[in-house]
Amino acid sequence: VEADGERSPFRAYLDIGLARATTGANIFGVLKGAVDGGLDIPHKCKRFPGYNAEEKSYDADAHRARIFGSHVSSWMDELEEKDQALYQRQFSAYVAAGITSEDIEGMYERVHAAIRANPQRTTVAKEGKPNSFNQKKLNLKQRKERVATKKAVMTNRLMASM
Repeated sequence: VEADGERSPFRAYLDIGLARATTGANIFGVLKGAVDGGLDIPHKCKRFPGYNAEEKSYDADAHRARIFGSHVSSWMDELEEKDQALYQRQFSAYVAAGITSEDIEGMYERVHAAIRANPQRTTVAKEGKPNSFNQKKLNLKQRKERVATKKAVMTNRLMASM
């Protein structure tokens, strides 16, 4: 269904599978991002942060504050006042980058602007060799040599401890 000659947005349906549908869950942040990105996903605002179930009202400003990290800023301020060591450990990357609690919202605004300017995903080449979790299979001779080496190391340790 097109309106006034414009193409309608792509319609999608959210299937959260076995994830719990609790208010403020990360899956609803993904939903909000997809809707803001232009997808037509039928939804209600009941699960977004800022929805008050008692008053049955949605506070968009509270949701915006959550998107731009005001909860992180307040947590940073609280930790900085109460426990400096925990603050240094919890926010070590922010401290190293020189980011304070006042800079959080600006940081998120710059990130959102950069994504809007170029939404293509960029990959960063990692240095070093990649992790290899599957070991190369050894033949019988190599396995026997490996066992013999381990036995020799263990015997040497036992002899040294006596």
